[in-house]
Amino acid sequence: MDISVLFEDAHIIVVEKPPLLVCESTAKKDGLADLLEEQTGGYIGTVHRLDRGVGGVMVYAKTPLAAAKLSAAVQARELKKEYLAVVRGRLDPEAGEMRDLLFHDRRQNKTFVVERQRAGVKEALLEYDTVERIKTARGEECSLVHVLLHTGRTHQIRVQFASRGHSLLGDGKYGSRGESRQIALFATRLAFLHPITRKKMEFEVPWDALSDILNPR
Repeated sequence: MDISVLFEDAHIIVVEKPPLLVCESTAKKDGLADLLEEQTGGYIGTVHRLDRGVGGVMVYAKTPLAAAKLSAAVQARELKKEYLAVVRGRLDPEAGEMRDLLFHDRRQNKTFVVERQRAGVKEALLEYDTVERIKTARGEECSLVHVLLHTGRTHQIRVQFASRGHSLLGDGKYGSRGESRQIALFATRLAFLHPITRKKMEFEVPWDALSDILNPR
């Protein structure tokens, strides 16, 4: 599988991750990082993640130094990540922010909104605005939402919307019962400073699979 490359130099490679593909290396060597190692013939360091069912823009490091600097930028919240999502129902208000305390249970690989701070609990913050109200092929009312992510918690967007009664289409883990197809979430834009040159880098890709999600075969 050839991966779409948006930018590449000696230090980093920016790609469009296909949905339903693990972003890291795997034992079977079939993760996105493995495919990029094969495609480039060199080192690939994973510095941030997208869930298996989510597609969109990602940056990988091509040297250990670039990996260390990008990882530090991720920790400092210097990577700006924007998403589009299709959520069930109408959001009220149509724009705003979501701030929660989240706990990720590793045994279940599931994240929960909790009420109090304790060990393992992390604050999560995102901003959202409704782009348009749409309907699926089955006539279900949904909202296309733009999301600006301020923190990068595991399953953050999925659980924050689901906890308010607006699960993402296709997300069986967080409320879309009986569904296991591609999750209706796409990383559409990524902005960061180049880890070596410090040049501002911005990448944006369209969500070509939106019609497929709204009209599954």
